[in-house]
Amino acid sequence: MNSLPAAIASLVLVAGAFGGGAVLAVLPRHSQSAAAAQALLRPIDLNPAALQAKAAVLYDAQTGDILFQKNAQTAMPLASLTKLMAAQAVLANRDPGTKIVITAADLKPEGDWGLRPGDALPLGKLLEFGLVASCNDCFAAAASSLGSDYLSAMNGIAVTLNLTKTYFLNPTGLDLSKTDAGAYGSAFDVARMTAGFYRQYPAIFGLTTHRAASIEVGGRTLTAEATAAPLQDIPGFMGGKTGYTDLAGGNLAAVFDLTIGRPVVAVVLHSTEAGRFADIRTLLAAARAALAP
Repeated sequence: MNSLPAAIASLVLVAGAFGGGAVLAVLPRHSQSAAAAQALLRPIDLNPAALQAKAAVLYDAQTGDILFQKNAQTAMPLASLTKLMAAQAVLANRDPGTKIVITAADLKPEGDWGLRPGDALPLGKLLEFGLVASCNDCFAAAASSLGSDYLSAMNGIAVTLNLTKTYFLNPTGLDLSKTDAGAYGSAFDVARMTAGFYRQYPAIFGLTTHRAASIEVGGRTLTAEATAAPLQDIPGFMGGKTGYTDLAGGNLAAVFDLTIGRPVVAVVLHSTEAGRFADIRTLLAAARAALAP
């Protein structure tokens, strides 16, 4: 598949779940600068064996063109890339100022970021900390604000977007067992999901370019380093989300301005914990080399 069908490329999603108004779309061409719109992004010449990842894609977020692919249509465990869809589903149905009270059940997922039962904080700050630090507790609490139907909201968006290889079984992407992951999707699906989230919530997604996140709660200051920090020295970095579990290996989805005003989405699935960052650099270097006159 070389490009998205026109109907998908211009898609505006109004999510039916909870009556929310979610928008996931490729940015229309007329909203880009004239120079960026005229820039030709060519498919890149890269040996798939140069990547440690089992699957990868480089996706032009403006045109929907695939600039590189390696097993891009194969469904694989998503790990914490799941949090992009969880955030989308919650923001479609809850105001960022909604107060969320942490429960003991919210603190059951793997990891301890310092939250305690009874802590109360705005949804927006919870999602900020959750995306930057990949905090599982934050996303368990955010999803619980939708009640028992949060999975319907997440999977409903995936169906509407025609993400045919993608489905969610929890809001964190944590493995359910030694054989079953918490979410599955293809690199191509993840690229479209990431592009859509970035387009609708650029300020929130852009927080992942920070080196750390802090929240004030219960008289305490909780601080965590950004999991995407190894990408922050790459020119044009607009935001990214990491993921890692035993089943998924190292996953990473990131948005870059390849040229000014021309965002591309780079996705690697089932790399290694360190290799996912090297793979993204390899993709971006090959893409920028292809732009050379």
